Amino acid sequence: MKETTKCLIIGSGPAGYTAAIYASRANLKPILIEGLLPGGQLTQTTTVENFPGYPEGVGGFEMMDDMRNQALKFGTDIRSGFVTKVSLEGKKKSVIVDDEIEIEADSVIIATGASAKHLGIDDERKYTGMGVSACATCDGFFFRKKTVCVVGGGDTACADALYLAGLCKKVYLVVRKDYLRASKVMAERVASQENIEILFNHELIGIEGDGKVEKANLVCNKDNSTKGVSTDGIFIAIGHHPNTELVKDVVKTDEAGYIVTNNGTSHTNIEGVFAAGDVCDPRYRQAITAAASGCKAALDAEHYLLEA
Repeated sequence: MKETTKCLIIGSGPAGYTAAIYASRANLKPILIEGLLPGGQLTQTTTVENFPGYPEGVGGFEMMDDMRNQALKFGTDIRSGFVTKVSLEGKKKSVIVDDEIEIEADSVIIATGASAKHLGIDDERKYTGMGVSACATCDGFFFRKKTVCVVGGGDTACADALYLAGLCKKVYLVVRKDYLRASKVMAERVASQENIEILFNHELIGIEGDGKVEKANLVCNKDNSTKGVSTDGIFIAIGHHPNTELVKDVVKTDEAGYIVTNNGTSHTNIEGVFAAGDVCDPRYRQAITAAASGCKAALDAEHYLLEA
């Protein structure tokens, strides 16, 4: 059975739900496919304090539920499921959901997000939301005047370490190599920061704590010796990967796999296909910027359909 819609949104989270709100209010009658993680990465975040409109903070799951309900209120057809195949070239776009349902759309908004890379140790997921984070900008505020560890040696890790150094008493930068992969200027800034201590040739192998992070267990790559570092939080900063596997062969992406949009808009290289949120944002990766780009994508889709 083939269904049709003016606007199909692939992915949820702040970008997808915001796009749905705007598209619904424009009477595009959008269908939104939520994907493997309805609500996106924020549903795994305990408290969000930097999103406007929530002066007392809000749980990540609760905030995504609010956005979802707002999209539903204006008529968005929200469906659970996972897009397994796309055909985006041509005037009519075709999408297969769960290998069964075909939806033909006049426009498509890709809001599949990005996923933080993980180390793969068991304790990493065990303590997620209880001291382990992949977003210093999101969660650093909770560790003011405390001690934290940042894991990674690239620009992302150095930027996180510098940001946290402005909030925290002490920052350990855990680097598995004997040098920083970051740009020279970032490496120099980290080295000159008094409350950052770089632990070269070390890797995180375990985490301890009674219901929250209290200790990071490290191994030295040079002599295999181990040591524990007392810490209140651990920030994994080894990068993100955009969730573009489904569309990377047809939609233009950069070297890291992020969708390339045109001239500050949400337009991709394919007419009628738009991108929003972290899937096209390697720099900011914030809920508020994702929501804003979802608004842009819906407006761009509306204008495209009016001119078609």
